[in-house]
Amino acid sequence: MSMPFYVSPEQLMRDRADFARKGIARGRSVAAVQYADGVLFVSENPSQALHKVSEIYDRIAFAAVGRYNEFENLRIAGVRLADLRGYSYDRRDVTGRGLANAYAQTLGTIFSSGGEKPYEVEIFVAEVGDAAADDQIFRLTYDGQVADEHDYAAMGGEAEAVSTHLKEHFTPGLSLEDAVRLAVKALGHTETGDRTIPADDLEVAALDRTRTQPRKFRRLPLAKLEEILGS
Repeated sequence: MSMPFYVSPEQLMRDRADFARKGIARGRSVAAVQYADGVLFVSENPSQALHKVSEIYDRIAFAAVGRYNEFENLRIAGVRLADLRGYSYDRRDVTGRGLANAYAQTLGTIFSSGGEKPYEVEIFVAEVGDAAADDQIFRLTYDGQVADEHDYAAMGGEAEAVSTHLKEHFTPGLSLEDAVRLAVKALGHTETGDRTIPADDLEVAALDRTRTQPRKFRRLPLAKLEEILGS
């Protein structure tokens, strides 16, 4: 009878983390930028059928990078949880923090389990408040860690280069148009040089507190993007 190979828990976790990071790094980046009237999401996404940025609830949005089938399962689970909580209690009981904590528990459990591979995803959960100071952006990693981001954030393939560009050029109180231009330039900024991303390769959406209806999520159509970017 052969003896099974022994792998230390530390090595196992390192291997699972490396596996997840490599999968995430293969995807294109997503940038989140706070502007005067809400939170903006910009992603390089040539696909017209598969969305990286979506609505979860009235004031809450979801963005992800990595394996589409995995983060789509998480998005659907978040929508169901939000609907159930809002229906059972009150719509005000559905919060971005609550959803981020639920996602953190799910991702942490999957990462720690030896029975299945870790999810190759990173997630933004954002909530827009009545004022800019009340806006929240949570970033969740493949192992269930949660970070509370401020002003701007990036995840995915070139996240470090994108974050560096955002840090150097971000100013509080940006207009929507200026925030879009900043995010698009940041996504085109790489360690080897800058590139121009066509408007039709972009997916842009925002949580806009100025909308009169309860649902604050809206997508920016291609015509609007071309007008903003001058393309």
